[in-house]
Amino acid sequence: MSHFAKDDGLNIFRLPFGWQYAVADNLGGPLDPTFMSTYDGMVQACLATGASCILDVHNYARWNGQIVGQSSVSNDALVSLWTQLATEYACEEDIIFGIMNEPHDLDTGSWATTASAVVSAIRSTGALSQKILLPGNAWTSVGAFTTDSAPLLSSILDHDNTTDLLVYDIHQYLDNAGGTQAECLTDGTDSLAALATYLRANGRQALLSETGGGNTDSCLDMLCRELAYVGANQDVFLGWLGWAAGAFDDGYLLTETPVAGVDKKIVTRCIAGQFV
Repeated sequence: MSHFAKDDGLNIFRLPFGWQYAVADNLGGPLDPTFMSTYDGMVQACLATGASCILDVHNYARWNGQIVGQSSVSNDALVSLWTQLATEYACEEDIIFGIMNEPHDLDTGSWATTASAVVSAIRSTGALSQKILLPGNAWTSVGAFTTDSAPLLSSILDHDNTTDLLVYDIHQYLDNAGGTQAECLTDGTDSLAALATYLRANGRQALLSETGGGNTDSCLDMLCRELAYVGANQDVFLGWLGWAAGAFDDGYLLTETPVAGVDKKIVTRCIAGQFV
């Protein structure tokens, strides 16, 4: 993170973790001290760069395959997790609460109820000034967001009955296969344009918190175009984050992790110095 912030000018990082790991497989239980020691070390390293840092529960709205709020896994379990996390970071202005990675194949209205409960829980800790990311159904994909998710998520209000700090959380990959292929087939700007129109009409903003592409000529072209579009529409898009860097094997198709301090071509071409 220090390299990306200092050398490449990046100013936001997303820090995923597993729900089970966070509570030592004890649903509804306290944060595990071993997890918190490790995770907080990463959070503090992120904050030390001066960047914004997204806390990301990377569980697809599920606990061991059961959908939260739509199965035996109650909303209270996720509320408990976020109450504890928000308490830890309530005074950190640069924290962003990413309440869940990529919900999918669930009832969107029920998910909106779950997300609303989490928003209330976070604010109850005194964490009143940080942004909260609201993900939608269908892997929170850009293409499905305006028709399926946004109309229901729009009912969620913050503690002061506003929505200014409640940001739609969107993902988009350019291979039409969820980021599993090295080649890009589209720049995604048509989907982003449709969402931008919706956001402007409804006075909302979104963050493209996950996108990426392979280190291939097609992605060097199309990812650059996608990110340029986001940058040109900052009234509705707060920014973007690339997937992914960190503890990935160098053979991973979408790796953005530098080797011996040298950035991948896609980072150099499309990402470094582009976040404004």
